[in-house]
Amino acid sequence: MSARNDPRRRAPESYPWHLELQLRFGDCDMQGHLNNVAVARLYEETRVRFITQLRNAVFADGGHAPVVAHLAIDYLGEGRYPGEVSAGACILATGRTSFRVGAALFQNGNCIGLSDTVLANMGAGGPVPLTDAWRAGLESWRIKG
Repeated sequence: MSARNDPRRRAPESYPWHLELQLRFGDCDMQGHLNNVAVARLYEETRVRFITQLRNAVFADGGHAPVVAHLAIDYLGEGRYPGEVSAGACILATGRTSFRVGAALFQNGNCIGLSDTVLANMGAGGPVPLTDAWRAGLESWRIKG
């Protein structure tokens, strides 16, 4: 099922991790809508903060770093300045050496977009398999519902 068609992805309560992001005037186009680059930056900020928390909780043994292997953004509605957006993040899936993070942006109770990012677990010599401990840690952040 695609992100757009999964009703859990549009519901804030499906995400176990949340962040409030303040919008800036420079994030907007001439009509006052969030522009596509600003939306990508908001997803980046969400993903980096979420991954930082995961690194502290799940990847704490060091030597490995999750890096972006694939990124997709679905624009579902307009975001407007001034104001803020609420972001949610979760784990959608795990593979042998990678995992998929889902994120959503909400404004005034409406889901304005979705993002899916595949992160590869990289070591000095390339992709590193996820350990059972890492998998268990990632599972605790899985999408709800």
